[in-house]
Amino acid sequence: MAHGLLTGTEQSYYSGNSFGGYQFTSLEVIINNFMATYVGEEKILARVNRADVSFHAHRALAELSFDTLRSCKSQEIQVPASLTMPLPRDYVNYVKLSWSDSSGIEHIIYPASKTSNPKPLKQNADGDYTLTAIGTLVNGSDTIVLDAEYTDIWVGLIVSGPNIPGGSIVEATSTTSLAGTNITTITINNPAGVTYTGTETLTFSAANGNLLNYQENSLVLTGLSWTGGDNKITANSTADASTVTVGMSVSHEDFGSGTTVIDVNGSVITTSTNAVNTGSAENANFILLGETSNTWSKYKSNTPSENHDDYQDDTYWPNMGQRYGLDPQHAQVNGSYFIDCASGMIHFSSNLSGKTIILKYISDSLGTDGEMLVHKFAEEATYKWILYGCLIARINIPEHVIQRFKKEKFAETRKAKLRLSNIKLEEITQILRGKSKQLKH
Repeated sequence: MAHGLLTGTEQSYYSGNSFGGYQFTSLEVIINNFMATYVGEEKILARVNRADVSFHAHRALAELSFDTLRSCKSQEIQVPASLTMPLPRDYVNYVKLSWSDSSGIEHIIYPASKTSNPKPLKQNADGDYTLTAIGTLVNGSDTIVLDAEYTDIWVGLIVSGPNIPGGSIVEATSTTSLAGTNITTITINNPAGVTYTGTETLTFSAANGNLLNYQENSLVLTGLSWTGGDNKITANSTADASTVTVGMSVSHEDFGSGTTVIDVNGSVITTSTNAVNTGSAENANFILLGETSNTWSKYKSNTPSENHDDYQDDTYWPNMGQRYGLDPQHAQVNGSYFIDCASGMIHFSSNLSGKTIILKYISDSLGTDGEMLVHKFAEEATYKWILYGCLIARINIPEHVIQRFKKEKFAETRKAKLRLSNIKLEEITQILRGKSKQLKH
């Protein structure tokens, strides 16, 4: 006896919140139907593991989600002052980005292909990828006085020089005022100290061997205090603490390597790890390692030139001929963006600050169990994807059988794509009516 697919009553449907669910079939149902229909004696697949069918079903759903199934995923945010937006956790690719105006109309934002946010590297005056300083050494001392204030030298860096013991690491830093000039003093982790008295050039490098990043911001705060076993640093004043931002690295011997600032509230700075010892009237370096390149800083601090090159801008009319060859993608004032795949962030041009941004994107539909749904227009295509995947993974399958189901998979995918394109004759007719208008010059 046949049974309908609908369960429950109409009243229960309209009283709930799962509207439109009938157009989808769960992946679990697809797998069950496949096992019942295609697997068994005198069927196409005499025997196959359910785990194999499940794998190919998941692959089919992912592949169909990229260019056949319609993507319904979207996010709306207000562009913050940082001009960045993190990519969604199930992001695979974008469909479009736009901003909505006061009427709710979306304006397409175009990608800026000629800019990026590359990794900023630390360079010295000669252009070498090193951090150097002149140090004054005293024989037998592990304390080295540098020639100036170096806010970008932090605890944990390797220090090397002609008379520095091999493997020496910066164990502590301190900045004091000497004759009106701030001078940084470092302590190395070698109690025996150095074996030379005099000045020499010191080179500082990362312990992991990587090149040093450019310091986006670095500073020294004095008069700090903290308690051993606690993660609160008290600054001299709220004004001092306000110069520190969340994410900065804390460089002091009482805080472990990798300690960062996680909160600033009034004159209290909260760190990610506890202090080892109690400190009073201390000074510490706060460093923000460069994740923001000079290229990105320039891009976000200035309105890109293409955002002015619209056809309504009278600036170009006095300059005869300069509109010739204007790229239409730049002849707009909607702003631009680029995606930094390394950091997983979308970066926007400055004229989009504060605007409402809509991101429509593609996922693989495998993020959660509730997402693993197949539209009924693509159900048959999914069966053919699973069948073809199971066949090509087996040995001793005749080539003509594989080719047959490869063609069937292609045909069903094409059919699903046409059905899901949602072409309506009345809508096309209305659009084509506008094509009959005569353009007068």
